[in-house]
Amino acid sequence: MLCAEHRALITATVPLLESGGEALTDHFYKLMLAEYPEVRPLFNQAHQASGDQPRALANGVLMYAKHIDRLDQLGGLVSQVVNKHVALQVLPEHYPIVGSCLLRAIREVLGADVATDPVIEAWGAAYEQLADILIGTEEALYSATAEAPGGWRGARRFRVARKVTESSEITSFYLEPEDGGPVVEHKPGQYIGLRLLIDGQEIRRNYSLSAASNARDYRISVKREPGGVASTALHRMQPGETLELFAPAGDFTLQPGDKPLVLISGGVGITPTLAMLEAAIGTRRPIHFIHCARNAEAHAFRETIDQLAEQHGQLKRYYCYDEHSGEEQQPDAIGLLTEARLDAWLPAERDLDAYFLGPKPFMAAVRRQLHALGVPAQQARHEFFGPASALE
Repeated sequence: MLCAEHRALITATVPLLESGGEALTDHFYKLMLAEYPEVRPLFNQAHQASGDQPRALANGVLMYAKHIDRLDQLGGLVSQVVNKHVALQVLPEHYPIVGSCLLRAIREVLGADVATDPVIEAWGAAYEQLADILIGTEEALYSATAEAPGGWRGARRFRVARKVTESSEITSFYLEPEDGGPVVEHKPGQYIGLRLLIDGQEIRRNYSLSAASNARDYRISVKREPGGVASTALHRMQPGETLELFAPAGDFTLQPGDKPLVLISGGVGITPTLAMLEAAIGTRRPIHFIHCARNAEAHAFRETIDQLAEQHGQLKRYYCYDEHSGEEQQPDAIGLLTEARLDAWLPAERDLDAYFLGPKPFMAAVRRQLHALGVPAQQARHEFFGPASALE
């Protein structure tokens, strides 16, 4: 337990974190990744290069420091972190590495005059408290998944059963367990972790599950990113090849209810909404499916959604393309998803449940628009493909 003196010292560092937290976490990552190569597979180097990972950690550290006396007010932050960790198989032995590098970074960035021995001691105690919370919660998830029908702990080898081209840049992979056994059920919106060996280097990534659970196999639908190491390797894989999977995780899941359901996606953000749509289509909820794509060639799963709309009157679908050159498949609008367009495509009743995913600027705009159009904030949910950060 943290003593009162520790809490006071942590609280006193909040202004320093607000002004220099990103510099601190950037230095932390450089230390850790240089000196502890065994943890490198847990981190996406593209997110390091872009600064997204340091920014996300800086925000997390700041939130923890701000709420050191009221950890229950951290809301979904702990759950998001835990699920990301579980999907990538972060283990108890990784925490001392992170802790030692974080304390070193605090000392070296803030300087000995500010990061005095009492401050370092306070942050050491605070980190130990946080690590205990995360380790305990993660172990509960690991155990529950391993004990569930079709569940497992650690890595399990799967083979690529099928590849299906969905658009000019997105390909679906149907993954079956090599041992022939069942697979644990997943909730609509969850993701899995993959472990790949590329040019002798281990890489781990999370990918959303793009089909409803069936206890037999998993489907992921992957966009080929320019320069993307993992996505390029996946797109080169052929049926029969194998890779290792970690069990499904994620707290961005379709919640039960009878309110109108609105699923809004941009680009490859469509993937988890497909599993949500499959799960919801068997109910009587009105569903509005809104998807934004660059153009018709980049639009994945259009035929699937169109067929579902023909078969189920409760489903209305709307498409918005950035550009259009007169192809046979017409969108409902050309250009950005504006507030006026969203207003026209939403149900008249704004007491609805909305789920939205896509590039960060897209999600920030959708969030503002939903708020302006009267959708309650607690009923507008989103998820990040990469490190979680603020949309403001």
